Amino acid sequence: MSSTKKLHVEVWSDIVCPFCYIGKRYYEKALADFSQSAEVELEFKSFQLDADFVQDATNKYNLTDALAKKYQRSIEEIKAMQQQITETAKSVGLDFNFDASIRFNTYNAHRIIHIAKEKGIGNQLIEALFSAYFTKGENLGDSATLNEIAINIGLTTEDVQQALTNDSYAYKVKQDIQEAANIGISGVPFFVFNRKYGVSGAQPPQVFLETLQKSYLEWQQTEALKIVSNGAACDISGNCD
Repeated sequence: MSSTKKLHVEVWSDIVCPFCYIGKRYYEKALADFSQSAEVELEFKSFQLDADFVQDATNKYNLTDALAKKYQRSIEEIKAMQQQITETAKSVGLDFNFDASIRFNTYNAHRIIHIAKEKGIGNQLIEALFSAYFTKGENLGDSATLNEIAINIGLTTEDVQQALTNDSYAYKVKQDIQEAANIGISGVPFFVFNRKYGVSGAQPPQVFLETLQKSYLEWQQTEALKIVSNGAACDISGNCD
């Protein structure tokens, strides 16, 4: 098996999805318990939960109010839901602060994630964006804020500008979203292991671990060279038979 090849795991997610952040932690816990973790690579794929949201970067949209209007539920009901999610997040070491979270359109952030992926620091940027949104209450709809976070994880201002102005990065975001639709993904997080097994939602670590084990075994068997028949041949020493 080639040492450069790894079991490929993809996850479609959006930065404003709390269960995407929680699911990321569940997956990481499973990966830490997986004996062949060095032979696994994770790729984040773009998905937008509210792609039509029209954003005014100067307006710090209140998330709780927006959710109440969107789902036609009371503020109290939304706060109760958020409290349940916050407790779940605490169980995996995450500190959610929904009262500070500022609603924003994630399109530009996804474009920057794609250039970060090209430079091998996509996962670091995603972690930083999750933390900025759910814990720190930073306004990710503000381009200066996005730029600062990107620079802090190793991108340059030029990288950010390229991501936001080069249509190829817009295409990559749309391509991920279309790919999700093609394989029937309608909600996130959605993990796909070796393009064969899907795990929908923030499942417990044991579910991820079992899927890793099954996927790895099948992937290893597929990658291994199978000799179906032996015939006359010469070896590197010049011996022929």
